[in-house]
Amino acid sequence: MGQDYATLRVPASTSNLGAGFDTFGLALNLYNYFTAQPWDRWEFEIEGEGQELPKNEENLFARVYLKACELFSQKPIPLKVKMKNHIPTARGLGSSATAIVSAIKLWEHFYQRTLSLEERLRIAFEFEPHPDNLLPAFLGGFLVCAVGERVYYQRLDFPEELKVVVCIPDFELSTKKAREVLRQEVSLKDAVYNIQRASLLVASLCKRDYQALRSAVKDRLHQPYRKSLIPNFERVLESAYSEGALAVFLSGAGPTIASLCLEGEDKIGSAMVYAFQEAGISAKYLSLKVDKEGAIFTTAPASGG
Repeated sequence: MGQDYATLRVPASTSNLGAGFDTFGLALNLYNYFTAQPWDRWEFEIEGEGQELPKNEENLFARVYLKACELFSQKPIPLKVKMKNHIPTARGLGSSATAIVSAIKLWEHFYQRTLSLEERLRIAFEFEPHPDNLLPAFLGGFLVCAVGERVYYQRLDFPEELKVVVCIPDFELSTKKAREVLRQEVSLKDAVYNIQRASLLVASLCKRDYQALRSAVKDRLHQPYRKSLIPNFERVLESAYSEGALAVFLSGAGPTIASLCLEGEDKIGSAMVYAFQEAGISAKYLSLKVDKEGAIFTTAPASGG
């Protein structure tokens, strides 16, 4: 084993960005921290979000780490892990991806191995077969992903002037449940609709021309079906646009709703919170920026997000 102590910082992410279902992922400067050291048994200490998570080898982190041991024929050595979580669980902000990515990176650290991205994703896909949260957590930034005979991706510059306001309602929504409501077959018309808007979003961001963003995040593949799981969904979107948001969309599988803006993030966030409150749902908002670093080793967990 390598050094006997390490801390990893892994960013949250928002995915889909409307029409880019299972394609677009954006890392955000909200983080989970994982401090680990070899131990005589699996042990977890959880601070912040995710207090209900398992504190033994049933924890997702441990399951991923043990899968890496299995795939690369290494004797499993348990870890004591301190998780300092700022990312709410089951809210569409990539909290599960942070556990998966941290387990793989810390496995590499302790076993003194450097895996290729393909090898990392081989492990990760055993637990989450979608790169739009995994790649932002690994690499940071704005990622366009495609899965074929292997995973293809392009990392694009995301405009620094754009802020990401996320409104996080006080209830969980599992990805499994959010996928169950989707249709397995779609019309050619709806497929073309999404291709046009996903392409328009990338072009608008690359050219820093934001006039079409509201149209670019419209979608017919997942949001029309998932909105039934989120009280006052349309009202939350309308309230954000009324305060000057450029684009509003479901973050990942939800129930978090994200918006892009140049200014007025507090007004936008407050309006979204109020719209949830009208439906009897408490919520909070955060104004975030893009994380460009992805998962990195750090000296110690910070006190803030």
